[in-house]
Amino acid sequence: MNLFHNRKIVNRGYGGGNRVLEEGMTRRPTDPRLAAEAAFRKPVPQPAEPAPKASIVPGARETVSLRIDQDVLAHFQEGGPGWQERINDALRKAAGK
Repeated sequence: MNLFHNRKIVNRGYGGGNRVLEEGMTRRPTDPRLAAEAAFRKPVPQPAEPAPKASIVPGARETVSLRIDQDVLAHFQEGGPGWQERINDALRKAAGK
């Protein structure tokens, strides 16, 4: 049901809320081309929130994926368990730390 108040249309919908529409405005576009363009318009992308920075904890390790030549990997795995620590130690030494 629509009621006219001071040249504005008050739309009393089912939800109990009133929406005020300016005179001449309609709820939906009447031009089929405009309606079709509105239906297929790409949504405006929302900027992604930056990931929270992890606090730096001394001695904490981070899981990574690393491509290593097979022969280099075999060299470190020859010593049995602990090969990842041996690779970490070699990388630390190469980095000068």
